[in-house]
Amino acid sequence: MIASLSLILLCQLVGEVAVRALGVPVPGPVVGLVFLLLLLLARDRFPALARGPLGDDGVESASRAMLANLSLLFVPAGVGVVQKLDLLAEHGIAILVILAVSVIVTLLATVATFVAASSLLPREEDRP
Repeated sequence: MIASLSLILLCQLVGEVAVRALGVPVPGPVVGLVFLLLLLLARDRFPALARGPLGDDGVESASRAMLANLSLLFVPAGVGVVQKLDLLAEHGIAILVILAVSVIVTLLATVATFVAASSLLPREEDRP
């Protein structure tokens, strides 16, 4: 499991290094996850890669263990919010307005995406 967690963290590190080297506006962990996905797809395609942490569902079991304990990762964020309650009280209205606006923008973007995608798909009456 340690080797699998190390592989996951190594992919994240590679993503961080790639983002900083290329200067692209994408989070490094996202690039690292894409790299890990490519590794897992290559492992399934080329059996010679299925060794070490890539073999015997090592990465999958480590990921399941991390997901099972995901709630623990929110504790530091909660402590940080409690430590900054004075800022929250000072800027609370602005934060609520920004949250409301971001929810509305997200809903509108979701609706626009759904409308665009549904216009590309054939309707039931158009199918033979």
